[in-house]
Amino acid sequence: MNQISDKFEILKNYFGHTQFRNGQEEVIDNLYSKRDCVCIMPTGAGKSMCYQIPAMMMSGITIVVSPLISLMQDQVNSLIQSGVSAAYVNSSLNLSQYGKVLRLMSESRYKIVYVAPERLESESFVDICQKIDISMVAVDEAHCVSHWGQDFRPSYLNISEFISKIGSRPVVGAFTATATKQVKDDIVKLLKLNDPFQVTTGFDRPNLYFSVLHPESKSLTLMSLIRQRQSLCGIVYCSTRNNVEKICDIINENGMTATRYHAGLSEEERKKNQDDFVFDRVSVMVATNAFGMGIDKSNVSYVIHYNMPKNLESYYQEAGRAGRDGSHAECILMYAPNDVRTAKFFIENNENSKLSEEEKNAVKERELERLKYMTIYCTTKDCLRSFMLRYFGERTPNYCGKCSNCVSNFETADITIDAQKILSCVVRMRENFGIKMVCDVLRGSRNARVLGMHFDSLSTYGLMKDYSENKVRSIINSLIVKNCLNITEGKYPLLKIGKNAMPVLKGEVRIQTQILKDEQIKPPKQGDNSNESAFDAELLEHLKSLRKNMAARASVPAYVIFTDAALKDMCRKKPKSLGEFSNVSGVGRVKVDKYGEIFIKAITDFEKSHTSD
Repeated sequence: MNQISDKFEILKNYFGHTQFRNGQEEVIDNLYSKRDCVCIMPTGAGKSMCYQIPAMMMSGITIVVSPLISLMQDQVNSLIQSGVSAAYVNSSLNLSQYGKVLRLMSESRYKIVYVAPERLESESFVDICQKIDISMVAVDEAHCVSHWGQDFRPSYLNISEFISKIGSRPVVGAFTATATKQVKDDIVKLLKLNDPFQVTTGFDRPNLYFSVLHPESKSLTLMSLIRQRQSLCGIVYCSTRNNVEKICDIINENGMTATRYHAGLSEEERKKNQDDFVFDRVSVMVATNAFGMGIDKSNVSYVIHYNMPKNLESYYQEAGRAGRDGSHAECILMYAPNDVRTAKFFIENNENSKLSEEEKNAVKERELERLKYMTIYCTTKDCLRSFMLRYFGERTPNYCGKCSNCVSNFETADITIDAQKILSCVVRMRENFGIKMVCDVLRGSRNARVLGMHFDSLSTYGLMKDYSENKVRSIINSLIVKNCLNITEGKYPLLKIGKNAMPVLKGEVRIQTQILKDEQIKPPKQGDNSNESAFDAELLEHLKSLRKNMAARASVPAYVIFTDAALKDMCRKKPKSLGEFSNVSGVGRVKVDKYGEIFIKAITDFEKSHTSD
């Protein structure tokens, strides 16, 4: 396939979209102009297109370093179905297949080749790469290069050495869904990126509904949750192999279909079980965190954590395997105090021979700090989405309306008077103190610091003595979001008066917002908070059946043919011509040519049969 110069032509003809998402175009433009990039986008935001599109525009071959066989297979199947020449190199290939890929690489028959990091040390692979035009190296799941990342992989440390061996240095792009500042710095340093363009589009996944439950019986609650979602596809994560075995057996004994995945199984069984899940032969995968990094299965409607993960980075990545196609999906975490002890055990007993004793101790200390925030997430009454996004460094409202705490714990209130009290207090404290101290003064604390600073003599002292600290903090957070207050950066953040404060203080503007209730609440019931447009559910099932047959003939997962989101768009638009079919979201030129007439006929026949009824 010859390279194509127009990014919009590729976007439409091969991927079926007419507009780029936030951040995609900037990364594509920088990579195409030969500038290294670091791209941090949430799962489902379209990271892969950021390197696939420039790969198709460049003259040579793009090497994509990817950590898991399943991810490579998914990506390559999807690219081939969209008309892009692609292949993968990993341990699943026999000697003959490996030789064929290398031969076709030498003939420049591919635009994109996915490779496991371990293969970068292979002399035969390096030899081929030295002889061909490598235009770009894209590093997927780039956080694996850092031992501060949640999935450190020593093999990722070989990437920069591989790049140095292949002659003329290609442009390098690093991609991940989650990375703290320390991990980002490691990515730049360890991959030896040259003045990289860096983009972080934000971590929010608006289509995901987050929930934390504190059930008396986890197994009974789990069965109830899965039974309510029998027609849907989901993942259940457990912290131990024993729990995986136990939960998988319980689900199957209750008449539902589940399979299992953990490191204690043979490679053959893991592959079979994963294929059963990916190809929709079973609806539930019960697994440890050994399963799923990079899994591209787009129709996962829920992810349930039977046990609490050891950090928010892992949780957000694992939960993010739900709703990859943008459809509404649920992320449910079942918490019990024992989960903390289990997580601590894994942290204390995690030995990595690649690290020095000093590095091991530093990693252990960091992991315990992460565990603390994970535990707070499971027990807070605050907005779950807000808590998570702030952990990753984003400023967000304290109410999302799509998490279990917001649905149960928040109320709409006019906070104008409370806002005036808080703003007045910040002014009287000369804008020299943080949130905790302002809360103490407003609530009339008698602690030594408040009394020592003589803040008990301020007119605002004790004005909110009947409020909990959480509620005062909730209102302060709302005022920060509305730019009535600002909070400084640094080790000791201070509250400052914002640009919108004066009209509120003068009573010229009233403020309504969602704030935290003070009363205790019951665990929330799960519900569908989807805002998706209406579509014909019966037609959708009809098209899913057709898609399943087409996928079986092509020996690929059903979502590789069309995602659920694409099928839902077909149900809304009900195209009657190939031109109309090409306007369905996610349908490119190749799929129009290959499947358009078949699906148009299925929709037309369905309409006729139901009209006559």
